[in-house]
Amino acid sequence: MTRGAASPFLTIFAFVLTLAPAAVAQKISPPPDARGSVDKIFTRLNRTDSPGCTVGAAIDGATVLNAGYGMADLEHSLAIVPETIFEAGSVSKQFTAAAVLLLAGQGKLSLDDPVRKYIPEVPDYGTPITIRHMINHTSGLRDWGSVAAIGGWPRTTRAYTNTHVLEIVSRQRALNYTPGAEYSYSNTGFNLSAILVSRVSGKPFAEFTREAIFTPLGMSSTQWRDDFQRIVRNRAIAYTQNGGSIRMEMPFENAHGNGGLLTTAGDLLRWNQNFSQFKVGGRSMIEAEHQQGRLNDGRTIAYAAGLMVLTWKGLHEVSHSGATAGYRAWLGRYPEQGLSVAVLCNVSTANATELGHQVAEVYLNGVIPHHAQEKPAMIAASALNAKAGLYRSVRDHETLSVGVKDGQLQLDRRGVLKPVSANVFTVGDDGPRAEFDNDVSGKVTRLRLATEVDEGNYYERVDRANPSRAELQGMVGEYASDEAEVTLKVALEQDQLVIHRRPDTKIPLTPTYKDGFSSSLGSVRFMRDSAGRVTELSIGQQRVWDMRFRRVQ
Repeated sequence: MTRGAASPFLTIFAFVLTLAPAAVAQKISPPPDARGSVDKIFTRLNRTDSPGCTVGAAIDGATVLNAGYGMADLEHSLAIVPETIFEAGSVSKQFTAAAVLLLAGQGKLSLDDPVRKYIPEVPDYGTPITIRHMINHTSGLRDWGSVAAIGGWPRTTRAYTNTHVLEIVSRQRALNYTPGAEYSYSNTGFNLSAILVSRVSGKPFAEFTREAIFTPLGMSSTQWRDDFQRIVRNRAIAYTQNGGSIRMEMPFENAHGNGGLLTTAGDLLRWNQNFSQFKVGGRSMIEAEHQQGRLNDGRTIAYAAGLMVLTWKGLHEVSHSGATAGYRAWLGRYPEQGLSVAVLCNVSTANATELGHQVAEVYLNGVIPHHAQEKPAMIAASALNAKAGLYRSVRDHETLSVGVKDGQLQLDRRGVLKPVSANVFTVGDDGPRAEFDNDVSGKVTRLRLATEVDEGNYYERVDRANPSRAELQGMVGEYASDEAEVTLKVALEQDQLVIHRRPDTKIPLTPTYKDGFSSSLGSVRFMRDSAGRVTELSIGQQRVWDMRFRRVQ
């Protein structure tokens, strides 16, 4: 990513679209042992007592792989086959974005229109939220599922619809940030986009996308899960796995647009082919779908319109992953090589992105640039110890703990920080970059975790707190939120603060920094007035940065 300039890949992608394919393409063909290599990747899941995955690959639009591994339905002993239908999770977002772009191409809306022009139920937050903000994840809208979970009703525990989503949005009095100021992944913008498509087109979202996208592309096995009770032939059941225990975990909800696409690997490959054939939407829609978001300060982000524009092993990649209930998915495309890979799984422990990359490597092995492995920088023990401590997110106030073990920096449960230079580390082999900042005296004061998708994730160094019983007692009380429609009861039990939430949930709080705690809800902060009295409680999560609860007792 760059600051104040268009992404290098966006320029390259436009170049690919503009010139004849032969001028830029790196021709590839399936290696002789491709199927055997792919079979080895899925060996762990290729069992009669385990859920599994389906995988497809195409080169220049010609299918070179279409296989299934494991079981689609454990109760009825049905195996996964190439025709098995899975839910694609957030891979669905690119179809929602495409529907919006089709309407824009017809002159029925502009991406820079405020969303309230079409959905006035969205609150007025002062700075307008545009349609472009929603499909780039730069709107600042809180994620509706996270709000519902804070209230005690996480997704799949209620049959949520897009009407429910809109009702939750209408209650939110604040955004995570000013629209366009940051990137923060939020399903809400894509549910609202589905509602917008219905209102502007005059047709149900599922009907519009079927007529405008699925049917023209021959995606005959694709539909939306807008009625989870509808019978869908050949659908795989989704499962969660914990040790040796396997249980069903299905998305019993009708909210869609953010996810909810029922499809096959073969249909996803047909969709990917459209990016080079322009059958639906034409060249203008394809270019618009790859237009990366730009923040108010000029930074270009990796997220485009329901797609991520990335670099993988030195190659340009356009992809998106997905996860809903027990389903996992990944759809990737390497434009210059003409390769597409689709992976759909029905168990929560499957890492579809990792599996997809392993499959891609089988076909791209001959063109992946080979770089000499960098030798880790040598950092003195004193310099490592100076970086150890507690760091608090400036966004959602959650904490990270950096420690030293066996002469290496460790980041919580994420693993070893590998040194690149004195203040720059990488988290594992493929994780984010961790960059430490010093003040003028040389003291470490800040940590930034930067990824290709999100480069602005800053943490400030804070002192650990050990509150007394009297201090904890001052936080006991009841705290209410109209936005989450819930009242939380904070109690002191055996010298530990706990939150009681309907109907019978008990959430322990672990002290972190002054007036701050970690919990399964995320960060919990107690806010004080000028006299030092606790008047509010704040909950912060990755997708809800600062939800306030007023003290009522």
